Amino acid sequence: MRFLTANYLYPLNISPIKEGVLQLSDTGEVINIFENRNDVFTEKLEIFDGILCPGFVNAHCHLELSHLLGKAEKGKGLLDFIGAIQQRNSYSAIEKQIAINKAEQQMITNGIVAVGDICNTTDTLSQKQKRNLKYYNFIEVFGVEDDLVKQIISVAKYLRNQFRKAGQKATISPHAPYSVPPKLMEEIKNSFSTEDELMTIHMQETKHENDLFEYKRGSFYNWLKEINASPEVWNYRTKSNSVLEELGNKKMLLVHNTFAKKKNVTENYYCTCPKANLYIENALPDYSIFDADKLCVGTDSLASNNSLSILEELNIIQENSNFDLNTLLKIACKNGAEALGFEKLGTFEKGKIPGVNLIFDLNELKVIA
Repeated sequence: MRFLTANYLYPLNISPIKEGVLQLSDTGEVINIFENRNDVFTEKLEIFDGILCPGFVNAHCHLELSHLLGKAEKGKGLLDFIGAIQQRNSYSAIEKQIAINKAEQQMITNGIVAVGDICNTTDTLSQKQKRNLKYYNFIEVFGVEDDLVKQIISVAKYLRNQFRKAGQKATISPHAPYSVPPKLMEEIKNSFSTEDELMTIHMQETKHENDLFEYKRGSFYNWLKEINASPEVWNYRTKSNSVLEELGNKKMLLVHNTFAKKKNVTENYYCTCPKANLYIENALPDYSIFDADKLCVGTDSLASNNSLSILEELNIIQENSNFDLNTLLKIACKNGAEALGFEKLGTFEKGKIPGVNLIFDLNELKVIA
């Protein structure tokens, strides 16, 4: 049994408690919260300087791209970044596994307890079977040619089943509105069953995506025509959000939203990856347009970031929003746990096992439990 206290306790389901005490079992389960240190009659009280909050949830990551650290140039835009990602298979399996292991350990050190992870392969599966972190695996689907739809969805179902056989949450999800034609989107929708809880999709990561759907022009339009994409990709849609109707209004986590507009924001969950947004497009979303109770945070991949740290992401959000500390921590913990369906994480509520982070300030953290 442990009794932890600091300058402030942030349970996140209730208001912060000055010098509150968190009682944990030996397995890390929340037993109780005390509002005053004097209410705790034990000599085992562990007193820290700083604040205590639950473990972080990294709502969007590409763990399998960890070996591409530093391989994409900063600020070159999304199309250039996509070109760099296409070199992912020029590395050995051993190099990839070493990078995956190292990246996961970095997340653990940085107080992350759960991850919404994008998967195009089973490269991360052996690491995830160690159960160091909780994962919701999104089997990412893309392919702009209609005649490849059946082949693409068949591969996706195989990958999903491999993850599920290993006891992992896994759902087939579209990559982005510009990379999935309506026929493939229909197959993705039809793959959703009672075992699935959530879909995710990259949304409005670049202004060229809005140009494609709203004006049928721009660099994405030219690029898609060059690679013989189905014209239905842009003719069938008038805006990025059109795909939500195609997917049948499933529970969704929309990622990046760097160029989202207030009029297009829905009741879905949204995930921001500020360091990656700056790395690729040198731009950030307007955080005032989002419902703070539905906003999550992710790190994206080491191909678009120099670290996997939610605390560093919060620093940027704080500098570019009016969110108070309690709201920032909800974005980092509670909201992501709710979006990904990890009921035992996100808050200091009785019966949960959320992990405990000690934050000295928004630049320094220590994992306590």
